[in-house]
Amino acid sequence: MLTINIDPVLVHLGPLAISWYGLAVATGILVGIWLTTREAARKGLPVEPVIDLIFWIAGGGLVGARLLYVLDRWPVFVANPLQILAIQTGGLSIMGAIVGGGLTAAVLTRRKGLPMRRFFDAAAPGIVLGQAIGRFGCLFTGDTLGRPTDGTWGIVYLNPMARAPQLGVAYQPAFFYEQLWDLLVFAIIWRMRMRISADGQLFALYLGLYAVGKFAITFVRLDPVYFWGLQQSHIVALGLLALAVGWGLWGQARQRGIGTPKLSS
Repeated sequence: MLTINIDPVLVHLGPLAISWYGLAVATGILVGIWLTTREAARKGLPVEPVIDLIFWIAGGGLVGARLLYVLDRWPVFVANPLQILAIQTGGLSIMGAIVGGGLTAAVLTRRKGLPMRRFFDAAAPGIVLGQAIGRFGCLFTGDTLGRPTDGTWGIVYLNPMARAPQLGVAYQPAFFYEQLWDLLVFAIIWRMRMRISADGQLFALYLGLYAVGKFAITFVRLDPVYFWGLQQSHIVALGLLALAVGWGLWGQARQRGIGTPKLSS
């Protein structure tokens, strides 16, 4: 069992508070951007347009991450709307980041004339590695916890500023399970990135693997239940898995020329 008694705020700079969570998320984003630009160059994409777009895509991901988190806890935020903007204290949905960043990337790559599917492949390793790094922030804030345990295994928070549901109680470290899964997915796609040549297939592999792990890990969480015992993350994970399968099958069809009309002689 691990006990955490650390102030989630790393340092106060006048009215500005820099939190451990914000530092971890920012580090994850920067590492993801660095790795994406490296992979984009390896795949023959023009680096400058990619760099121009990638910060906008990161911004779209942050908006999506916060929006999905707020929607899942709307009764809490509607009573205090100013807290919607307080992302430095924690409260970002990784799946919301994938959706928000993905939609932003789809729009901007088309506007810039970049090959969208190849760009998504270049981004896949950086995305999942950035997710793993960002999860370190949850360790200090007490965010993304699972169900209470009997105390033989779990994580206990003592600092009154932690986001844990109750201080002094051992909880499943769901964020740690997700972090381990992210690192495993990263290892798989990093190895497969040199073997998968068809555009879009590497991203489909990443998205499918992540969705499967997220769906399973969510069962230890205590988020609001929507229906059939499923939480918001279950539902979004199923949607991402369906998207991954469809994306992969579409790419295979394009590669094989399925659906292309043939002229008879």
